[in-house]
Amino acid sequence: MNQVFMFDALREATDEEMKRDPTVFVLGEDVGHYGGSYKVTKDLHKKYGDLRVLDTPIAENSFMGMAIGSAITGLRPIVEGMNMSFLLLAFNQISNNAGMLRYTSGGNFQIPIVIRGPGGVGRQLGAEHSQRLEAYFQAIPGLKIVACSTPYNAKGLLKSAIRDHNPVIFFEHVLLYNLREELPSNEYFIPLDKAELVRSGKDVTILTYSRMRHHVVQAVKQLVEDGYDPEVLDLISLKPIDISSIINSLSKTNYLIIVEECMRTGGIAAEIIAQVNDQAFDLLDAPIVRLSSEDIPTPYNGSLEEATIIHPKEIIDTVKRLVKHKIPLSK
Repeated sequence: MNQVFMFDALREATDEEMKRDPTVFVLGEDVGHYGGSYKVTKDLHKKYGDLRVLDTPIAENSFMGMAIGSAITGLRPIVEGMNMSFLLLAFNQISNNAGMLRYTSGGNFQIPIVIRGPGGVGRQLGAEHSQRLEAYFQAIPGLKIVACSTPYNAKGLLKSAIRDHNPVIFFEHVLLYNLREELPSNEYFIPLDKAELVRSGKDVTILTYSRMRHHVVQAVKQLVEDGYDPEVLDLISLKPIDISSIINSLSKTNYLIIVEECMRTGGIAAEIIAQVNDQAFDLLDAPIVRLSSEDIPTPYNGSLEEATIIHPKEIIDTVKRLVKHKIPLSK
């Protein structure tokens, strides 16, 4: 096993799939000679040429439409958004074409396309470059949506996404690219529709994804020292939601906290709350708590930016408040 950065794990997945399947190609702004804005495609143009690692103009709607057209003809495009917020310019192509063409063609067309890139609240990138678009895309029929959180799941998920016959929106957090982790030397895949059990516990279920997984893990270390036993699930799949894993966890803990970087109004947590209330309301011993970002454009000011998102202390305080009737074990 070898330790790799998350951007290198994504690069390895792309390289392996391009080597295996000549129909796989990459396109986007600066993906070729520059190597991508976060070096996920570094040097791939030297190995596969400028047509399979295709630099595009700054015209998201155009190259997204081109990628979808190529998928219809049998290719497997990987579209890199230099920043996922730029893909709002291609929202029509993603929703009306990528998401719906398999249905509107009566099943005659498949759209095996991966749309990936960095997003989330970074370090003073400003409001327009700090978007969390997962809830925007969740409402679109026909899409699969995943959010990686570690080098290990980033590689396994991307390989699965590239081989899938449906359009996959693949969210990477801008602050996680430099995470390092040991990866197996053998090939592996991670399913696109399953949550990951990060920690087993019995007191409360904490559900999270992407960067917030790491804030939750920090909080859990302190909670365990204080005698609490939380269970942690990393959603990974944002569409479809792995509601079975959530219900299985709730059947043990009976309490649910959702921690997300998405905005509170209409966010991923809001959809999960609706599904849990529909399917597992009787398992809840208290109302579901959601810890979400503030419903404001992300400030450029660093201190204000930090104040808009959830931090470990808030998670710790929420767990203790929610399960206050359970007496913590002595240290």
